[in-house]
Amino acid sequence: MLLRKARTWLATAGALLILLIGTASPAAAHAALLQTDPAQNSVVATEPAAVTLTFSEGVSLFGDSVRVLDPAGKPVDLGNPGHADGKGDTATVALRPGLGNGTYTVAWRAVSADTHVVGGAFTFSIGAASDTSVSASQIQGAQANGTVSALYGTGRAVAYGAFALLVGVAAFVLLCWPRGARTRAVQRLLMGGWVALLASTVAVLLLRGPYEQGSGLGQAFNLSLVRGSLDERLGTALAARLLLLAAAGVFLSLLVGQLGQQDTAAEQAQAPTGDPEEDELRRLERRAADRPLREARLALGVGGALLALGLAATWAAADHAAVGIQVWVALPFDMLHLIAMACWLGGLVALLFALRDGAGAVVAERFSKVALVSVAALVATGVYQAWRGVGSWGALVDTEYGRLLLIKVGLVLLMLAAAWFSRRWTARLRAGAVGAVAVDLTEGLAQEVEQVDVRVAATVGEAANAAEEATRDATDDPKRQAQLARQRAAVATAGVRRAQDGSPAQAGLRRSVLIEAMVAIGVLVVTTLLTNSPPGRVAAQVAAAGASTAAPAPSAGARTVELKLPYNTGGTEQGAKGTATLTVTPATTGADQLTLLVADTAGKPVDVPETQLSFTLPDRDIGPLPVTLTKAGTGRWTGTAQIPLAGEWVAAVVVRSSDIDQDTETKQLTIGG
Repeated sequence: MLLRKARTWLATAGALLILLIGTASPAAAHAALLQTDPAQNSVVATEPAAVTLTFSEGVSLFGDSVRVLDPAGKPVDLGNPGHADGKGDTATVALRPGLGNGTYTVAWRAVSADTHVVGGAFTFSIGAASDTSVSASQIQGAQANGTVSALYGTGRAVAYGAFALLVGVAAFVLLCWPRGARTRAVQRLLMGGWVALLASTVAVLLLRGPYEQGSGLGQAFNLSLVRGSLDERLGTALAARLLLLAAAGVFLSLLVGQLGQQDTAAEQAQAPTGDPEEDELRRLERRAADRPLREARLALGVGGALLALGLAATWAAADHAAVGIQVWVALPFDMLHLIAMACWLGGLVALLFALRDGAGAVVAERFSKVALVSVAALVATGVYQAWRGVGSWGALVDTEYGRLLLIKVGLVLLMLAAAWFSRRWTARLRAGAVGAVAVDLTEGLAQEVEQVDVRVAATVGEAANAAEEATRDATDDPKRQAQLARQRAAVATAGVRRAQDGSPAQAGLRRSVLIEAMVAIGVLVVTTLLTNSPPGRVAAQVAAAGASTAAPAPSAGARTVELKLPYNTGGTEQGAKGTATLTVTPATTGADQLTLLVADTAGKPVDVPETQLSFTLPDRDIGPLPVTLTKAGTGRWTGTAQIPLAGEWVAAVVVRSSDIDQDTETKQLTIGG
């Protein structure tokens, strides 16, 4: 019954994992846009020859990575953008000569060095700001398609979980429970992990092209896009993963077939017969059977370790570890971190099923040692990754990456607490097994038990006779018959439950392991969100760039418009409900200074993970024009918006209070009135 509940809980948690990752909003850019020429929202006196963007790290470009649209919505760029002066962290596109005055829209989309897709849009003006007919559909390529983005994120999340299941269960069988290779539950776990990793890898490869281009799901089978994806770093890594999975299929067949058969032969050789000569012969046969078993485990262990390292490299070579500082250290540390995570989390799932199939204290003790080594590796590599990604103590609380990292640390500590209880239950289970052996070896106690059994048998016989007589007396009473049937059913159910739960120590161990596995689902969720968030060092660069290009203070007497937008994200955390106050100065066409203040229901400023702001002019089909906001204090964000013309604009404010809770509120304001 506990196993059925465990399966239900794990299935529910897995569905929640897919839901959380698959429906999450596209993450902020890893290659953050630091500077543009012309500057965002600026007004230049003469037409520029080109538009140039500078990023925090190298980017890859494609045919329409940078598009420039004139006030009428017509393209004015010459296409085929490249890198300015050969610098990989730039993107530039030449403009047609003879451009007139007015506001121009730049839509851009590129692939950062860590393979994450980045995109956005901004405006600049020549001579003076003007009306523009650029619509949201014309710059939609700068953002990922919602369906494609959700499926792509789901595929990445499933791949992480499948890798942990495949590697962790295989390591558990080799290191802790060789007999498990012939159990149906373990075989299903291994096959499920392999199939899920294969399917998710193929899905990510097919979706990569549409995800990069911002196109729809119908382009998933576009061979030109697939071919283009294979030419990139991530595509190469995914192709290598598919080849490694083919080799992993052969490995699994050897693991299940060879190891399971040899372990069965070893068990048969060590079964006692009671005959000293026969037992001695069995002992020699057991030694002969153990040798090929050890050799098979060693060969499979070496092969499995190489496959696990290769699979882990397909993530490390195409993610945060492949860019930034100390890449030569970060790559092996990231691979070790992934394998240690898989051995711990996947092993927990395998242990849960092993305990249900009768594995005892020896197996739990072996896994306890494996988990201890895995945790030590996770701590060592995790500390280095945190230092490399966060960059400063302040970034732990001021950036999304840092806050997610703190959540992950908290979940890991919770897992360690559950693991401590598991070790205690393992010790009790081991002590119970030793005590049982001692009882069996004590002759006097055995005789006493035999006498007690005789007396108990007699008592049980008398009770059975009495029950039989009572039953015969109650044959004519339907109510009594129904009562007896319910009692028999209750006794049978209790017997089945006792047989499944085993000893109290074994039942307690299963419960603590189940808690570990449930928390592990949360760790995988946060890990996937971390890979989709810009590191703290990048966020610091963006903040510094925003501060250096801040707009000058408004002139005295400027008109100010203040909008109060009550919001409720539906969450329970601090800041989930309150009021967002937007101040626009001077509320005229051109550059407007913006201040967004988020306060709780008591009116006290409160920090939330993220805010977004955009403006739309519905009657002229202009926008949405996003505004870059820079954090300026507790619950306070500032920015500058370039409003091209007067009219009744709609401001849309997004407040996110957690990874899954957010609210969008809109309000109308008059510009230039």
